[in-house]
Amino acid sequence: MNKNKLAKMIDHTLLKPNVLDREVEKICAEAKEFGFASVCLSPSYITLAKSWLAGTDVKVCTVIGFPLGANTSNTKIFEAEEAIALGAVELDYVVNVSDVLNERYNLVKAEMEQFATLKQKHSSIIIKIILETCYLSLEQISKLCRLAKEANLDFVKTSTGFGSGGATVEHVALMRNMVGSEMGVKASGGIRSYADALKMIEAGASRLGASASVGIVTEES
Repeated sequence: MNKNKLAKMIDHTLLKPNVLDREVEKICAEAKEFGFASVCLSPSYITLAKSWLAGTDVKVCTVIGFPLGANTSNTKIFEAEEAIALGAVELDYVVNVSDVLNERYNLVKAEMEQFATLKQKHSSIIIKIILETCYLSLEQISKLCRLAKEANLDFVKTSTGFGSGGATVEHVALMRNMVGSEMGVKASGGIRSYADALKMIEAGASRLGASASVGIVTEES
């Protein structure tokens, strides 16, 4: 895969807790230089990222209910609305893993539907649900993918990068099989090389989340 095509599949990510403004400026400059799909940052950096990316086609992506997903659904929706108002156009929200593990799928489904309603209100935004697959069984991952597809969300995503594990080929392949070609699959967590990226894409990922994005695309070249 050539560098430009690969770059367009990557969300250039900076989500550590001790971020400096100059680091945000740097990843925005890198995103512009290499043509990454988006920069993915915490909500507090949306405004700065938007200003530094003005006039480019690099999108501003942010995270909601991050990294635990344990906020109430109403809190997540409030956070999402504020993020959109600030200029984010892609939202990666974390499912409540405890609800999944306790089989409270009615609550998981209701939350997905709230995000689907938000998407109807703001038709240009993209919503990705983070499953945090490292904590889930294959059956649970399958169930969440079915629900996300029914809710008409845009992507299912593997991981926050803050859990006990990141993306795996097995999980990405399962997710792609469950959602078919209609939805996106984002592999995130532990993707650090061109070889890692290629494995995820071959398994079915249509988007990658990575902090090592520059190294990934320059290694390929």
